[in-house]
Amino acid sequence: MVVKLQRPILVGGLGLSFSLWMLDSWHDSIVQVGEFGLLSALAVGGGLWLFQQNRPKDSLKQLDGMVVDRATVESAIAKTETVINQLAQEAENHPTLETLREQVAQLLLELDRQQIKVAVTGGKSVGKSTLIQVLQNLETQNFVSLQETAPLFREVGENSDAAILAEVAKSDFVLFLTNGDLTDSEFQTLQQLKAANQPNMLVFNKQDQYLTDESANILLSLKQRMQENVVATAASPIAIKVRKHEADGSVQEWMEQPAADIQQLTQQLGEVLAQQRQRLVWVTTIRKAGLLKAEAKNWLNGTRRDRATPIIEQYQWIAAAAAFANPVPAFDILATAAINAQMVMDLGNIYQQKFSLEQAQTVAGTMGSLMLKLGLVELSTKAISTVLKSNALTFVAGGVVQGVSAAYLTRVAGLSLVEYFQQQEIAIDSGTGLNLDNLRQTLQKVFQQNQQIGFLQGFVKQGVKRLLPEVQQVEVVGAEKFVG
Repeated sequence: MVVKLQRPILVGGLGLSFSLWMLDSWHDSIVQVGEFGLLSALAVGGGLWLFQQNRPKDSLKQLDGMVVDRATVESAIAKTETVINQLAQEAENHPTLETLREQVAQLLLELDRQQIKVAVTGGKSVGKSTLIQVLQNLETQNFVSLQETAPLFREVGENSDAAILAEVAKSDFVLFLTNGDLTDSEFQTLQQLKAANQPNMLVFNKQDQYLTDESANILLSLKQRMQENVVATAASPIAIKVRKHEADGSVQEWMEQPAADIQQLTQQLGEVLAQQRQRLVWVTTIRKAGLLKAEAKNWLNGTRRDRATPIIEQYQWIAAAAAFANPVPAFDILATAAINAQMVMDLGNIYQQKFSLEQAQTVAGTMGSLMLKLGLVELSTKAISTVLKSNALTFVAGGVVQGVSAAYLTRVAGLSLVEYFQQQEIAIDSGTGLNLDNLRQTLQKVFQQNQQIGFLQGFVKQGVKRLLPEVQQVEVVGAEKFVG
């Protein structure tokens, strides 16, 4: 194991704690490292410094009701470009860079686009193709492009709803077709469109297949549930039988196709396009910019996580060795704080979040305090003890529980820090706010992800191999045991 003794915080913490251990030894006061020692160590261990209290200002969910102008769109594109440039700076040969740069350049061209893209979507057999054919005979194709999607809510194995909706998100306006009252799946999908600020209109098609009273009731129900933008149509009315009585007494019969009933739709759609054409284009461009920024950020986060993971693993085993080697509780407290504060600074450097010494120390204490309040320290200690108790020799070896527990919670602290940083803006905003709610949620999420019995047993085995001489290593068994 390579210990980073060149780190000032780590050297100071280990040195001071070792001195206290020596002083304690001179007084022949042997203190066993028990639950209190471990809890105290973790109270100041770990760390998370939250740089923002609010979500990104360009969140898609915050667009509804905003004034959307050209400057707003250009700002969203600039933020996307910032993330891509940061990715290029940290991974200049990343395979996605060329594609990402082409896409952000295309966003600038979108600002002056004249053609409105209308997606026609819905479940199977609701009349999407027929409605498009009718509308194409009425609309000027130079200004409106109608695009049918694959049917939603299909069986497993076909195109997923998520993939279809991702295509829908590239459109300026959505016509969502249903042929009756809304199913739960249809309602949830419409809520998704609303949450993404995707302008849409609910079209109750095939109204002619119901009795007049039934059709009116369905339309009323749809308007009550959606509260806006609901129209009824019959893009391809059912053919009706026509009977003609001739003068000679004969009767002629034939089937006649009524004209499509789409007057409500064309009127309301025409008004929307006439009044909001430019805004629709701008909102779509902002939405595309947000999606592209999220994609670039995912690639950047992946690159950074590859660099952060070895650092977390190194510090977790340094913490394990420190807690295992010294039986004095004070050693655990000081060494764990020093180790985790230094880890906070190293991870902050990767994520472009620069910590001062004081900030790093504050981070360590804050994380440890929350771990105690959430009960994570006690849960993890019990879980690790359960695994170790499966072998008496391993369990009674001095400091093993403390060492493995310190390593485990140092790992949770590091992964929580990484998880939080991945949610933040990239090199745009800064601040010093501490969002305890986000911190608590992140800790709980990461802790649960690392509480699986299989992972714990593997982690304990690694810890035992590192902490005990080879002759004392004993295989840890008991995979079937429940770890609370």
